[in-house]
Amino acid sequence: MATLQFEHQTAFYRGKVRDVYTISDKWLVMIASDRISAFDVILPKPIPYKGQVLNQIAAKMLGATEDICPNWLVATPAPNVSIGKKCTPFKIEMVVRGNLTGHAWRTYASGKRTLCGVALPEGMKENDFFPQPIITPSTKAAEGHDEDISKEEIIQQGLATKEEWDTLSDYALKLFARGKEIADKQGLILADTKYEFGKIDNVIYLMDEIHTPDSSRYFIKEGFEERQQKGERQKQLSKEFVREWLIQNNFMGKEGQQVPEMTDAWINEISGRYIELYEKVTGEKFVPKNVSEDEIIMKVNSAFSLIV
Repeated sequence: MATLQFEHQTAFYRGKVRDVYTISDKWLVMIASDRISAFDVILPKPIPYKGQVLNQIAAKMLGATEDICPNWLVATPAPNVSIGKKCTPFKIEMVVRGNLTGHAWRTYASGKRTLCGVALPEGMKENDFFPQPIITPSTKAAEGHDEDISKEEIIQQGLATKEEWDTLSDYALKLFARGKEIADKQGLILADTKYEFGKIDNVIYLMDEIHTPDSSRYFIKEGFEERQQKGERQKQLSKEFVREWLIQNNFMGKEGQQVPEMTDAWINEISGRYIELYEKVTGEKFVPKNVSEDEIIMKVNSAFSLIV
């Protein structure tokens, strides 16, 4: 998508997945693109309807958790567009893990028993539940790879005060518990996810997307325990299958590695899996919508006439 121009626009930023427009230095317009990233690298081809899936799941989940903490969202004028309050972000991601999977499992399998300063129990298998959910934060890198960081390092480096950390961790665990409740009703297990927070004055707000396939990993609940006992792979809904495909094709975002070719069939499969996750997470039928750039500008400007 080309760079758009909105009334009273004061800044523009293109992230890995989202195009972010600042309006009057007070509001953000986030357009969820169909770009897809893995290992902090934007892959060369877009995934049809991915932006709509992410935006609509996030909007539903933000609405379902607004009693836990304030969030940035004000309106969703188009299927792939959100308008919200501009916050000063904390430069950390609050990663909450209920199961030993993904990066945590790779760390554990390497023999380490500490992740982000959190002790990991002995004798666990891949995808096992932790005794209780853990928080394993990471830095929020503007470019390149996010890095693991501990609570103590966050406070020491001034990325958050002790009081702010206590609030962030309390919000993150409560949001994760709500996410697990919602997932459970849909026959899913929310295995891990990440949250981003920011501040306006002295108020902490939940920002960005939550409980989407880009920020979360879901397991299919039916047969989970049986598969664990047999040592079988878990059925999951997340972006992990894209990472696994890249790893199998010798790409992990490291210098000198080449992104493997993405065929039309593979792109359509990724799109189908995103749509499947939308329907399983929300319990609603996905209705694909194509919105032109002119329509987005019109809908955003119209929304602001009601907000401001």
